[in-house]
Amino acid sequence: MNKKAAPEYCDFCSPLSRRKFLKTSSIAAASAVLPFGAVTESFAKKAKTPKAETLVKTLYTSLSEQQRANVCFDFNHELRHEIENNWFIVKKHRVGKSYTKDQQAMIREIFMNMHSEEYAKKVLKQVEHDNGKAGFGDCSIALFGEPDTGKFEFVLTGRHTTRRCDGDSVEGTAFGGPIFYGHAAKSFDEDPDHPGNVYWFQAKRANEVFQMMDGKQRKQSLLHMSRDEDGKNTVALTGKTKGLAGIPMTELTFDQKAEVRNVLDDMLLPFREVDRKESLNLIEKSGFDNLHLSFYQGEDVGNDGVWDVFQIEGPNMLWYFRGDPHVHTWVHIKDHV
Repeated sequence: MNKKAAPEYCDFCSPLSRRKFLKTSSIAAASAVLPFGAVTESFAKKAKTPKAETLVKTLYTSLSEQQRANVCFDFNHELRHEIENNWFIVKKHRVGKSYTKDQQAMIREIFMNMHSEEYAKKVLKQVEHDNGKAGFGDCSIALFGEPDTGKFEFVLTGRHTTRRCDGDSVEGTAFGGPIFYGHAAKSFDEDPDHPGNVYWFQAKRANEVFQMMDGKQRKQSLLHMSRDEDGKNTVALTGKTKGLAGIPMTELTFDQKAEVRNVLDDMLLPFREVDRKESLNLIEKSGFDNLHLSFYQGEDVGNDGVWDVFQIEGPNMLWYFRGDPHVHTWVHIKDHV
């Protein structure tokens, strides 16, 4: 993890209420959101906020031969499988320097359309903030395969950012592969209530499940220290149904299981509807009762009994949320290992 202090930042978002969570969970992600920043008139006239995959094709078509040589790879290239909490998939070529204004606008719009209408602007602000002075322009992209000729995937990376857009080219895999998101809102070492953190609501929701547990269940779910962060090893799936960290769903009551499902649905709120639905379907397909839920007492920021680090893991999925010292989140969901 990069220990460099984050720049000063204002509290740009406030937590949504549970009622608003439920209200917004059905909103489609393909919303009419205009690109931020400088956009040339020619692109502004043509853009009708297409779905992310459609715009990836437009971006690919617009690339020069040199640009393609720099950032386009075979679909099976090993780089497509990489992930980190702070990395640049093609380090020498950043969004703000290696692309035309129209292309920069398209890349932003692709990113926006990978998120829900409710969260797209908030998540973009998180990326702008965490990537420092260059903001979104400091991110890096790569394209694997070719749109309309078989499998393809668009990947955007930066500090606290790995997002994928694949048009279901990667069958049985949510988001087209593992993703990462995080936020250091006001400082590298956040306060216990993580003011301004766009993702902290997820930990608050998970803690509501802990509050529903009896003493025996809490003892099963509450562990000391979580797993290390180690790139793609962090999201390696085990295929195991037993022996995973924490309490298995089979030890929860019907009401508690229902709340875990609600929490998973809420954690997916920042993302577009197609990815939310696919994720939930894959989790159910792999067996909801095979999931294990764990919280980590040894990483409780402020020792306030609100668990900053938690994990939901099954044989074919992992959702690892760590809010110590700020939020890092690793997600990997498949139908089989």
